[in-house]
Amino acid sequence: MSAAKTDPKRITTHVLQEMKRRQEPISMLTSYDYSMASLVDAGGIDVILVGDSASNVMAGHETTLPITLDQMIYHAQSVVRAVKRALVVVDMPFGSYQGNSEEALRSAIRIMKESGGHSVKLEGGVEVQESISRIVKAGIPVMGHLGLTPQSIYKFGTYTVRAKEEAEALRLREDARLLQEAGCFAIVLEKVPANLAKEVAEELAIPVIGIGAGAGVDGQVLVIHDMLGLTQEFKPRFLRRYADLAGTIHQAVTQYVADVKGRGFPNPKESY
Repeated sequence: MSAAKTDPKRITTHVLQEMKRRQEPISMLTSYDYSMASLVDAGGIDVILVGDSASNVMAGHETTLPITLDQMIYHAQSVVRAVKRALVVVDMPFGSYQGNSEEALRSAIRIMKESGGHSVKLEGGVEVQESISRIVKAGIPVMGHLGLTPQSIYKFGTYTVRAKEEAEALRLREDARLLQEAGCFAIVLEKVPANLAKEVAEELAIPVIGIGAGAGVDGQVLVIHDMLGLTQEFKPRFLRRYADLAGTIHQAVTQYVADVKGRGFPNPKESY
């Protein structure tokens, strides 16, 4: 039996562990399609998250809840075809793992087999510990997600900062340890106090990637549509916009319309 060839340039879960050990920050962004993933990967990103945020930015839903497992697999397939270097993490959507650990394992296997993704991500702490253990034992890498968990938005009723009170902070710390013990290779902390996130990152041996969790963690993640300025209405404190593509696209489209209406496009050089 021949051994599988590994591209040494590829980012793996082991590489992320090494990055934490040498205190090299981990960069992570979302992508949902081939063209964007090609650009993000070529830009040197370490991790690409095929996020269930596709429900919001790609499909226009108010929450992440409506997106299905089939739809997540479709987006993941498109991203995987584009990626040459980054580690691809695929969100397990709401309803694909909450029932029991058997359902969670079936969903994770489908994602890995049908999309070619490198790992999965699911939200929650002690309530999903059994599912994480079962998925990891099947050989599938798992990234955890604590703090603000968007799939539970109707339970919390708000997108406000989580774990500000001592009791919830203690639960988050305990959940983080449980996820590490269950076999997670990394954890996302979303919208939690910076001091708490820093302490959790220092306590754990696995990487902690933050979104709205301050600078004391092992890496950062943002939604690509937000950081590129494609979305305009979403303006949380933690978001830094690196471009205004909404403005650029609007200007390009209005100019195109004007050129077509004025018969300036196509010109003789653009015709056969």
